[in-house]
Amino acid sequence: MITFSQKQLKIPQMSKPVYLVTGGMSKFGRAIPEMRTEELVVDAFTEAAEFIKKSPAELKKYIHSCYYGHFADHFGDQLLGEALIHDRLGLDPLGNVGIKTGGATGGSTLWEAFKAVASGYSDCVLAMGWERMDEVPTDEGNNYIACAADKDWETPLGHIYTGYYAVMAQKYWQVFGKSEDSFRKTMAEIAVKNRGYARMNPHAQGPMKITVEDVLKSPVVAYPLRALDCCLMSVGAACAILCDEKTAYELTDNPLLVYVTAGSHTLRVADRRNMEIPLLPNESADQYKDLGERFPGSDRYPGFTGFLAARMAAYYAYGMANIYDPTEDLDLVELHDAFTISDIQTYEDVGIRPYGEGRTYVESGDCYHTNPNTGKPGKLPANLSGGLIGNMHAVGATGIMQAVEVGQHIWGRWAEMHENQKKWDAYGRTKPKDWQNLQVDNAKRGMAISHAGVGSHVTATILVHPDHQLKGRNS
Repeated sequence: MITFSQKQLKIPQMSKPVYLVTGGMSKFGRAIPEMRTEELVVDAFTEAAEFIKKSPAELKKYIHSCYYGHFADHFGDQLLGEALIHDRLGLDPLGNVGIKTGGATGGSTLWEAFKAVASGYSDCVLAMGWERMDEVPTDEGNNYIACAADKDWETPLGHIYTGYYAVMAQKYWQVFGKSEDSFRKTMAEIAVKNRGYARMNPHAQGPMKITVEDVLKSPVVAYPLRALDCCLMSVGAACAILCDEKTAYELTDNPLLVYVTAGSHTLRVADRRNMEIPLLPNESADQYKDLGERFPGSDRYPGFTGFLAARMAAYYAYGMANIYDPTEDLDLVELHDAFTISDIQTYEDVGIRPYGEGRTYVESGDCYHTNPNTGKPGKLPANLSGGLIGNMHAVGATGIMQAVEVGQHIWGRWAEMHENQKKWDAYGRTKPKDWQNLQVDNAKRGMAISHAGVGSHVTATILVHPDHQLKGRNS
C-alpha cells in the first residue's frame, strides 16, 4: 500500500508569481515537407511576438533563458536539436536545456520554464516545443513512440500505444461502462466533437465533419479503439513566454497568472501498487466507499483505468490556484485526448467527474461549447482547439499549444487568432462556410493537461486572469 507523507503532499510554493505574456504556434500537419523545423519554430515565435505588438527582435531582447521540448531525436534525425533551434532563433549564448518526458514534453517544458521564473533565476523565459514526425513511415514512428514504454513490462502487452490504451479501454468499458454499447457511443461522441471543433481552427491538421456512425465504422486499430478514436502524428511547433510581474507588464498590459505542476507514475502499468484514492478538494472519502459495489472490479486503485500522475498534478495545481471544484471554478479545459478513452479517464483523474462517472461529462453536454441538450453554453467546454484528435499531437509542442489556446480564450482573442482569412490562406486551408466563433465568453480561468505514456508523467497548467484570482476556502 502506497502512503504519502505530509511533506510530499505540500502544495508547491513560489518565490514570486509567474505570468504568461504571450504564445504562438505554427500550422500543424501530418507532413510539411516544404518547411524545415526551424522555420516552423520561427513561425510560432513570430506569432507570439506579434500577439503583443512586438517584432521578434524586440521580444528576444527580454529573454534570459530558454527551455526546449521535443520528444524523439529519431524523428528529425538530429541529436541535441535544442541547440540547433536555439542557434537558429539567434539566442546564443543564452542558457538553454532540452526537455523530454514523452507525450507530456510540452507541458514539462512549461513546468521547467515556470520554475525558472518562480525561483528568480530568470525574469523572462522562452518555452518552445516542436516535433518532426514526417521523416519516418508511420509504423516506424509508432515504434519510436512505443520505445517510451517500459520495454520489459509494457511493450509485450501491445507494442504500440494504441494497443496499450485498447487494453485499458476494454477494462474501463467492462468495469465502468458495464460493457454497454451506449458507452462505446459516448466515446465516439468525443471524436465527433473534437474533430468538429478542429474545423474552426486554421492550425488544425485533422478537421472532420463526422457522425458517431462514422467513428464506429472506421477501421479497428486495436479493439475497441478505431481509427477515428485516435490522435494524430504531427509536425509543428508552439511557444510561450513566461515572465515575472515587472517584466510581464513591460511587455503587455494583460498578462495571465500561470501555475504549472507535475505528477508521475511507474511505466509498469500492470504492477502499480494499490493505495487509497487521493482526494481532490471537491471530493470526500464517503463518495468512494461503495465504489467497488457500484462498479464491480473497481475496488483497487489506481488499477488499470486511472492515471495517478494526473490526479497528483491536479492536486498540486488546484492548491496553488485555489481551485476547489473544476466544474465551478474553471471556464474551459484542454485535455490530453490521445484516445477517446484517455479523455474520459482524465475527466475523473482531475475531478471533473468522480471515478466511474466520466461518461456523464459528455452525456450531460457540459463539455461542449454549446450544450446540445439545452442550446445554452456548456458548463465546462473541453478541447475547443480540436484537441490531439482533431488539431495535432506534435508531441513537444502539444502541452504548450493547449496552454496558448486556453490563454486566447481568457484574453478574449480566440476569434481574432482563428478567424483571420489571411491565416487560413497562408496555411493552405479552406475556411468552412459555417465557421463558428468558439470563444468562451467571459473566460477567467482555464486548465491544460499534458500527459505522457499511460500516465507516466502528467502536467497541469492553470491560467488565471489576475483580476479573477480565487481565495482559499479558509481565507
